[in-house]
Amino acid sequence: MSEHSSEQQGQPSLAKGALSALESTIMGIAGTSPAFTVAVTTGTIYAAIGPLSVGSLLYSGLIMLGIMFAFAKLNRVMPDAGAAFAWVGAVFGPVWGFFAGWGLMVASVVFMVSATLPAATATLLLFAPGEVENTPLVTAIAAVWLTVVTAIVLRGIKHASTAQVTVTVIEAAIVVALLGAAVFWFGANPAHVPSLEWIAPGSFTFRSFADGAIVSVFFYWGWDVTMNLGEETEPEDASKGAFWAMINLIIFFVVLMTVVLIALSDKEIAAANTNVLYAISAKIFPAPWSYLVVLATVLSTVGALETQILQFSRSMYSMARAGVMHPRYAAVHREWQTPWAATLVIWGLGLVLLFAASYMPSVAAILESSIEAIGLQICFYMGLTGYASAWHFRGLLKTDLRESFTHVIMPLIGALFMTGVAAWVIPTFSAIVLTVGIGGLALGFIPLGLGILRKRRG
Repeated sequence: MSEHSSEQQGQPSLAKGALSALESTIMGIAGTSPAFTVAVTTGTIYAAIGPLSVGSLLYSGLIMLGIMFAFAKLNRVMPDAGAAFAWVGAVFGPVWGFFAGWGLMVASVVFMVSATLPAATATLLLFAPGEVENTPLVTAIAAVWLTVVTAIVLRGIKHASTAQVTVTVIEAAIVVALLGAAVFWFGANPAHVPSLEWIAPGSFTFRSFADGAIVSVFFYWGWDVTMNLGEETEPEDASKGAFWAMINLIIFFVVLMTVVLIALSDKEIAAANTNVLYAISAKIFPAPWSYLVVLATVLSTVGALETQILQFSRSMYSMARAGVMHPRYAAVHREWQTPWAATLVIWGLGLVLLFAASYMPSVAAILESSIEAIGLQICFYMGLTGYASAWHFRGLLKTDLRESFTHVIMPLIGALFMTGVAAWVIPTFSAIVLTVGIGGLALGFIPLGLGILRKRRG
């Protein structure tokens, strides 16, 4: 693969080879924000399909493994900070590539805003419980979290990695301890008796599988940050990181959902709303020990914010470097070796939408539907990447059947899954979800058109 244009011109590049396979794996795990995702999304998936949530997370995870193979195999032959943008563009043309990158960027912005408010609320729950309804204070703390995480990412990928490893280890220790305590405490008298029917394929109808899958996609989203950091990791290490992150996540989510069902009744899950882990903790531990899981959720959310800033900034940097967005966004800090301009863009967008969400009920309502909207955008850009892998490596079907399984067959299954889920759920979405999910993608025609005009004038 040829050197990137920014390097040819003697401009600073990203920090090549800065991350190890272990750091890449932790980045991938932290990218899904396990504690945060389970805390805020369990109620949604359980309301949709009940105990079949366990099976949905298992099968959706295995299918997502096919998408992971698509990313990993393409990264080995053409590592690029833009990941989906670069690969889809190389295989299907620049327009499809642009929208693959744009889909990720829109999802990142929506997620950042919808995550900072819960992080701020959880922070107040720890230090000033009486102020959790104080909207200006919640907004201010959310802005502080967003700014702190952005500053860490700006200072360099090693700083970001060190912060991510630290918060992930603490988060994992708290959550694993909670799971062990829950099994010990409720195992003899579970709220739901574990059953093979929870994972039996015959227990699903097409509708229940699709309804669970669109939420499960959100559970697993974020591991692909390992690929956006592909230029800052050895290609082989980035691919290993993505693989082991996915394996750990599948096991973690299936076990955790099972433990949630063992510990909580249907009524308790519904009452917990977006605080399922705390509901379990409160049943076992007295205060203040029960609040440790709130700390884990805060750390998980902070880790996810970091991941999305990394994905957004690397994607915008790559798109600007390729000329499809304004070249100013390809600026790299000479000392920190980070795409500082693109990083500041998502920080600014996050602050604007954050304050708008706090004071405009219509925007707040949009953010409440963010999980479904983000799920649609994930299906779009990950599905395109799956198709790109299958098409790019299709020649292996004639020469190497074993290799074609991971390069072509599994990515194609994953892409068809993403397409099928999106097609099934779109007619059921509210106007708000469609506005954010599809409208957010459609907004991409504006920068795409500006990029085309800029090239013609140049």
